Amino acid sequence: MKNVYLDSAATTQMREKVITRMTDVMKEVYGNPSSTHSFGRSAKSLVEQARKTVAKYLNVKPAEIVFTSGGTEADNLALNSAVRDLGVERIITTKIEHHAVLYTINQLQECYDIKVDYLDLDSCGNADLDQLEELLKNSDEKSLVSLMHINNEVGNRLDIKKAGEIAHTYNALFHSDTVQSVGHYELDFSEIPVDFTAVSAHKFHGPKGVGFAFVRKNTGLKPLIFGGEQERGHRAGTESVHNIVGLEEALKLSLENLEEEKAYVSELKEYFIEKIKQQIPEAKFNGNCEDADGSTYTLVNVCLPVPPQKALMLLFQLDLKGIACSKGSACQSGSDKGSHVLNEFLSEEDLAKPSLRFSFSHYNTKEELDYVVKTLKEFIES
Repeated sequence: MKNVYLDSAATTQMREKVITRMTDVMKEVYGNPSSTHSFGRSAKSLVEQARKTVAKYLNVKPAEIVFTSGGTEADNLALNSAVRDLGVERIITTKIEHHAVLYTINQLQECYDIKVDYLDLDSCGNADLDQLEELLKNSDEKSLVSLMHINNEVGNRLDIKKAGEIAHTYNALFHSDTVQSVGHYELDFSEIPVDFTAVSAHKFHGPKGVGFAFVRKNTGLKPLIFGGEQERGHRAGTESVHNIVGLEEALKLSLENLEEEKAYVSELKEYFIEKIKQQIPEAKFNGNCEDADGSTYTLVNVCLPVPPQKALMLLFQLDLKGIACSKGSACQSGSDKGSHVLNEFLSEEDLAKPSLRFSFSHYNTKEELDYVVKTLKEFIES
């Protein structure tokens, strides 16, 4: 039996160089970065060097990078403070955001009675940016726009620059969950008018449990976690030095190898789509998966011609064959409610069939994809 990992949108395999760098730091640099002695200063130096590296790649100031436990915390930080501290009265978003955004907005609605507007989606799940402009144009409420750059379930890619320009034209703040894009695209936040973003290291072959928020200078964002004065007062708690260094190394390697690895993974995705079309012609691709400009190169979401009575066994059978993929996002695994993303724009007919997310990395091969398509075809025809 082969072992085929096609769930890189959930988490990625760590690079060996990242593991080595982290291990070295854990062995040799164990001081508390807040301590003033030489052990602490050595640790602090690594944290600040990592901050400078991240800032350089995003073309922002080091002071605008706040290390967190991951994307969920970064999303919570931005959304909570925007309402609690910056006077935001209304949030404009979509119903296909990550739950780290949607559930936080729901909580803010309950606690602060803010207004929430959800943008319409087209048949592929793309947000209506013309509607966004109309909503902002016809209101004088202090607003925040929250739209993810790349959808984690179907891979749709937002025109993040256009969305930010619309928001800023009408003096709204702009937050974007960039968990699926940082490390996979070159992003220049000096050119993209975004105020807050969220990033997780484990999405680009780094460690779990660490990420960062980009917080635009002078926005006035206040901390979500209180205690010490770490992270320039934006995030209390002793910094996880080895994880932060792992994040730095992973981002550095991902962006240094981006051109080569992007070309390779893009070819895998195209190959997989063609194989599915040839072997399972009744399959449909969800979202913008077949549009290279409107979709990320790292994932495919496909609706398979499997009757409901067999659908429950599909993931189980794939797992038995050593194939790892996802029915929806890993953050909602175990839920029987189905994908909140697909529920918003798929037809009732397609919702009755199973949809699977296959997400790729440079560690995958065409031979693995052949095996997956063969296994799917055998299951469908059995």
